Amino acid sequence: MQILAKIAIVLVAVEHLYILYLEMFAWETLGKKTFKGSLPDELFKPTKTLAANQGLYNGFLAAGLLWSLTVSEPEWSSKIAIFFLSCVIVAGAYGAFSASKKIWFVQGLPALIALGLVLWSH
Repeated sequence: MQILAKIAIVLVAVEHLYILYLEMFAWETLGKKTFKGSLPDELFKPTKTLAANQGLYNGFLAAGLLWSLTVSEPEWSSKIAIFFLSCVIVAGAYGAFSASKKIWFVQGLPALIALGLVLWSH
């Protein structure tokens, strides 16, 4: 079960690294395609800095999740993973409430599954 939990953590971290890339470096290209319809095309350029800031925070979440995998003490590794997965879950729930329900299924639910696996394997 521990291996499944670690795989799930890696998947959530990789997703947040992708979001970092999308929001920090590809906001006006891939971001337009990804968020088509939820934001008018003319707003992507003036919101580029805001998106980059959001991307940076997603990078911090990914870094925390990957850090949890490098901690050799199992109890602390688990606690760090629980903290960062909980942050992703809260962000996903807030995004679903404030922006789009899709955010829950893309970000919140995978983190919730990973959290369940972490708790179950410990």
